[in-house]
Amino acid sequence: MAYTPGIVPRDQAELIRFLEDELQRIRFALNSVEEGHLDKSNVAPSKPTEGDIRFADGTNWDPGLGKGIYYYNGSAWTRIGYVAGETWDG
Repeated sequence: MAYTPGIVPRDQAELIRFLEDELQRIRFALNSVEEGHLDKSNVAPSKPTEGDIRFADGTNWDPGLGKGIYYYNGSAWTRIGYVAGETWDG
């Protein structure tokens, strides 16, 4: 789950509620990463960095071997796991 900041309210009375909601959304995103969750990506990252790991959908974004988990080695994406039905193989 990626975190995208919300729009800060202009009304100061709504600011505390906004901050509480934002902190909950940040917590949820961090917990997802900590638990090893990867959102399925349908586009390649615009600026991949060596060590990036992504779950490619294999249709809109296919780094080379279809749907699966890919690692960016600094110059190319390498598949490190794939989905066969509902079973993970790697």
